[in-house]
Amino acid sequence: MTTTMQPTPLPGGSDGWRGEFAATLRLSWPLAAANLLQMLTYAIDVIFIARLGEQQLAASALAIALFGLVMWALSGLTGAVAPVVAAELGERAPALRAVRRSVRMAIWLAVFSGIAGMGICLLLGPLMRVTGQEAAIIGMAIEYNTILVFSMVPFLINNVLRSFVSTLDRPIFATAITAGGIFVNALANYAFIFGNFGAPELGLRGAAVATIITTLVTMAAYVVAIRLDPRLHRYRIFGRWWSPDWQRFWHITRIGTPIALTITAEAGIFGAAAFLMGKIGASQLAAHTVALQIAALAFQVPFGVGQAATIRVGYFYGARDVEGMKRAGWTGIAIGTGFMVMTALAMILIPKPLLAIYIDPWDPKNAVLVGFALKYIVIAAAFQLFDGMQAVAAGALRGLQDTRVPMWIAAFSYWVPGIGIAVYLGFYTGLEGVGIWIGLATGLIVAAILLTWRWAKRENLGLTHRPARVD
Repeated sequence: MTTTMQPTPLPGGSDGWRGEFAATLRLSWPLAAANLLQMLTYAIDVIFIARLGEQQLAASALAIALFGLVMWALSGLTGAVAPVVAAELGERAPALRAVRRSVRMAIWLAVFSGIAGMGICLLLGPLMRVTGQEAAIIGMAIEYNTILVFSMVPFLINNVLRSFVSTLDRPIFATAITAGGIFVNALANYAFIFGNFGAPELGLRGAAVATIITTLVTMAAYVVAIRLDPRLHRYRIFGRWWSPDWQRFWHITRIGTPIALTITAEAGIFGAAAFLMGKIGASQLAAHTVALQIAALAFQVPFGVGQAATIRVGYFYGARDVEGMKRAGWTGIAIGTGFMVMTALAMILIPKPLLAIYIDPWDPKNAVLVGFALKYIVIAAAFQLFDGMQAVAAGALRGLQDTRVPMWIAAFSYWVPGIGIAVYLGFYTGLEGVGIWIGLATGLIVAAILLTWRWAKRENLGLTHRPARVD
């Protein structure tokens, strides 16, 4: 295949396995770092809100439970622009017109889906009443949520812009902008929650205002970065923003909708596990929450590798380079799984220092919680490899724009063997919380096996065949 037929925006993609490893690693680490920094942003919110009191913290947690689920699902929907743009670049780089139109339609999708997401989040009040929450907490949560929802649309636009800069080989922009957002968020929380720097003292509402300010500043930072970088600015993605391209709009929507549903299925099983733990006991639920946070922290790295795999595979998919797709996918899976080997060993060898990120494991008053958490974290270590594998395999398949069947694989894996075994072992044996964690591990293992099998059989299944381009 000639070089004119196989343009590769990222260096190293045509240099064999070693070059692919370097290219994937170079793209992965800024994305993984941005994911970890995003978690820190939410931790900042919790730190400030916790100073208001337990009721305010509980109210914000209830609002974030719904808002976060909707937001991450829609991030999957709008993030489908990444494999689309990657394929366009791989097919005919620089593909100025095609990329510009795809990003424009992804921004449209962010606005439309964000408005719909706001409507869903405004159902928080009825949802809390149905689940029997305290009246005082319901009132505070509704007040907080009514402001918070206005951050939905700018957050999703930021997700599109992050996908754009990352696919155009500028993932470090996402890392730097997310890091800057942490400081903006902390200052805004300090100002509007407690009335500092001349700002009004808004209490819990101030935390929601801080979130809106952070998303708007982040969006402005992306716009400035895109404007100042010559490679990004040449695409002029904000030009003629009012001009529709419905074919591209529905193409991105068709790819992204199964991703959104996959995220919902995965988030749903962990939410269900929390409710199951709550029925067993408060100590088990607290231990489950801490252990799950540690697992979630480790997961951000293979999640970033999976995002990189989507882009790398997408380039070669657009170029119709079957060998390149193979290298990009398997390299990503190897990197993601390899990292999780290290985190699994850390969970087995030094579990208490890891727990110390969130609690004091040596404080006698935490002894019961720590005892349960140590059991759960050992199981988390066991499924770390499979969690990393399924995340990157799903990302590689997204690079082939294969999202519908992986959605059904995820839904089946998490909700049939996963939640089924969790309920049986948790409530019909003496394993209790350990049984629920075994169920979670089973769901991840089944998903990893099926998704990796589908990736391995991609050519036999016709997944590597790219149809006529969208114009």
